[in-house]
Amino acid sequence: MGQKLFGTDGVRGRANSWPMTADMALRLGAAAGRYFRADKQEHRVVIGKDTRLSGYMIEYALTAGFTSTGMNVFLLGPVPTPAIGYLTHSMRADVGVMISASHNPASDNGIKLFGPDGFKLSDEAEAGIEALLDSGVTPAAPENIGRAKRIDDARGRYVEYAKTTFPNRRRLDGLRIVLDCANGAAYRTAPEVLWELGAEVITMGVEPDGYNINLDCGSTKPEAAARKVLETRADLGICLDGDADRVVLIDEQGKIADGDQFMALIATRWAQDGRLAGNALVATVMSNLGLERHLNSKGIELKRTSVGDRYVVEEMRANGHNLGGEQSGHIVMTDFATTGDGLIGALQFLAAMVETGQKASDLVQVFDPVPQQLINVRFAKGKAPLKTDAVQAAIAGAEKELGGDGRLLIRESGTEPLIRVMAEALDPALLDRVMQSVVKAVRLES
Repeated sequence: MGQKLFGTDGVRGRANSWPMTADMALRLGAAAGRYFRADKQEHRVVIGKDTRLSGYMIEYALTAGFTSTGMNVFLLGPVPTPAIGYLTHSMRADVGVMISASHNPASDNGIKLFGPDGFKLSDEAEAGIEALLDSGVTPAAPENIGRAKRIDDARGRYVEYAKTTFPNRRRLDGLRIVLDCANGAAYRTAPEVLWELGAEVITMGVEPDGYNINLDCGSTKPEAAARKVLETRADLGICLDGDADRVVLIDEQGKIADGDQFMALIATRWAQDGRLAGNALVATVMSNLGLERHLNSKGIELKRTSVGDRYVVEEMRANGHNLGGEQSGHIVMTDFATTGDGLIGALQFLAAMVETGQKASDLVQVFDPVPQQLINVRFAKGKAPLKTDAVQAAIAGAEKELGGDGRLLIRESGTEPLIRVMAEALDPALLDRVMQSVVKAVRLES
């Protein structure tokens, strides 16, 4: 195969182009099936997807691959990514699959794999599957070919579980909530959960057509939802992304809060209640310096990891922490879920509103962020901007200029052909100057 298949969050790419082709999905299904089916006993896999048109093609190709090695396939239809983590474990499956490119446009798609414990696969497991892809997979004997079955109540199972994470005997009566589901996987589950808990739900992004997932809506484009909050005088806005593992909150004044503010609130509340395992929050290098300063003032440690929710979860599991996440809105609460869960995260914020009687604006702005800028620069195929002398010189100059008054983080995206340039500085003028110098250099080499 040559090229590495798995990135920072499974396999991802443009639909009908390598590696997101029907042929590769079939081969990947066969390799994963053989990896998890080490004997002749019955084995099962659950497969869910978001609302992209290409999901049909990949779903059926994966099914063919898995059944060819003797795995029985349970097709769940459109469900959020965290539902796959939950149902893989709940249904005693050997492996779970989510077909989604998360917050990416409809032209992309991806394949995320979960182990029998409901957590995303380790690097070692992914390497083992890639090795089988390279060496070839022996199909099952005709009498051992697997079966495929569609599970009609998968969504309902997740809806019922999600409601159990909200405090017992509490309700959302009297709360008006704008909910933007990004025309994605949670377009039915999220409204059902909030409505059944008593909220008045004003929905957006709940009419998927295969092409409009994440299109000017959801957690990456929350501005329309913010306007709707003001227009309808809602108490809170909730924006999910295409596979509902991210959440962005909007207070009643239309102000948008990122994952850092959310994590600050939950970490502080859990620490006060003695629920914060290890008295630490796990976040990535992208989280704002203001978050770290706020937590330290409360006696809470911030542990930073590489970018990607899988690295956050790995740190959490290795050291027994139960709260982590990303500035982008991945909120991981292992007391409730094995991966980021936008809906369950939103329910924990709503629980804080109900229990304290405070408005969203009183809860969502926990700390003053250090001025931060993030600019994404797309680069052409075959280019490697970060390896050029000109970009390295610009980075070195920027770091020298920042000194101890800020941070500079530059990395290549693990899911898209983008260079992400992030900087923080207490002095806004210094921040602008540093960003302009680095971004200009990267663009010239892209």
